[in-house]
Amino acid sequence: MNLNFWIIQTFNGISYGALLFLLGSGLSLIFGVMRIVNLSHGSYFMLGGYVALTVIWTTGSWALAIPAAALTIAVVGLVMERLFLRSDGFESVRNALIAIGIAVLISLAIGGWRTFAEVNWMQFIPVAAVAAIAVFFLLGRISVIAIEADPLRQVLLTVGFAFLFQQAALDIWTGNNFDINPPPALTQSIVIGGVYLPLYRAFMIAVALVIGLMLWLVMEKTRMGAAVRATVDDAQMARGVGVDTSRVSMFIFALGAFLAALGGVIGGAFLGIYPGLDFEILPLAFAVVIIGGMGSLGGAAIGALIVGLADNFGKALFPEISYFTLYAPMALILAVKPTGLFGRE
Repeated sequence: MNLNFWIIQTFNGISYGALLFLLGSGLSLIFGVMRIVNLSHGSYFMLGGYVALTVIWTTGSWALAIPAAALTIAVVGLVMERLFLRSDGFESVRNALIAIGIAVLISLAIGGWRTFAEVNWMQFIPVAAVAAIAVFFLLGRISVIAIEADPLRQVLLTVGFAFLFQQAALDIWTGNNFDINPPPALTQSIVIGGVYLPLYRAFMIAVALVIGLMLWLVMEKTRMGAAVRATVDDAQMARGVGVDTSRVSMFIFALGAFLAALGGVIGGAFLGIYPGLDFEILPLAFAVVIIGGMGSLGGAAIGALIVGLADNFGKALFPEISYFTLYAPMALILAVKPTGLFGRE
C-alpha cells in the first residue's frame, strides 16, 4: 500500500462523511429539538432519491431534480410532524386519516382481496365508508397520553412510517436498483499530484461545506437560530420566555427531511437507489448523532467525518471486521462521554 492508496481512501472517506453530514445533521437537530427518535429518517433519504429519479425521467434535468426532491420530502416531513408527532391541533384530520387506513384494511380482509387490482369497488366502498365512520368516532372517545411524553409511541410510529414509505416505494418504483446519473461534467476525474480523484466526490464535499456554512449562519446569526438553540438547551424555559417551540419543531423537522432528501439525491450517484436503502443508511446516521452529540451541528460534522473515514478504511483494510471498525469509535466515545463529543449534559 503506497501513498496514493492512503490519499485516495482518505478522500473517499471524507466525501462519504460529507454525505453522512447531510443525513446526520438533520437527524441531530430533530433529536435535539424534539427529543424524538425518528426511525423514518432513512426513508427521507431513500424517497429523495426516488423523487429525483422521477423528475429526471420526466424533465431530463438533474439540476432541477435536486431542489424538487428535497422540497417535496420536506413537505412530507412537515405534514408527518404536524399530523402525527404533535398532540395539539389537527386531531380530527389525524383521526380521519387513521380511520381511513384501518377501514381499508378491514374492507380488504372482509372481501378476501389481497391487492387493489382484485377489489370489487361496489362492495369495497360501502364497507370502507361504514368502517371509517365507526373507527373515527371510536378514536375521538379514546384518551391517550400526548405523544411528546411517550417515547415508545414515537419509536413505534416512526418505524411504522418507515415500513409504509418502503412499501410505497416498492409499489411505485418497483424493486429494481436505479442509479442517479450526474451531468457528464461531474463524472470526470481531477489529477492532484499524480492521483486521480473523482470530481463528483469533490462536488459532494463542496455541497456539504456550503450547507454546513449556511446552517451555521442560520443557527448562530439569526433569531430563528437563537430560538432553536434555546429549545435544544431547555424547551420548557424557551416556552417560558416566549419562544414558539411548536413552530421551531415544525421548522427543524422539515429541515431535517430536506437535508436527508438532498443527501439521497446526491448519494444516489454512487450508492444507488433501491428498497432497503433506508434501513441500511439509518444506523450510520444514528452513529453520527451518537458520536457528535444531539443538537450540535459541529458534532454532526465531526461525527460524520469519523464515521465516513472509519467505514471506508475499515472496508479497505479489514473487510471481515468492517462493522467493528465502524462502531468501535462510537462505543469508545460513549464510554468516555455518554452525551457525545459536543452533546450537552
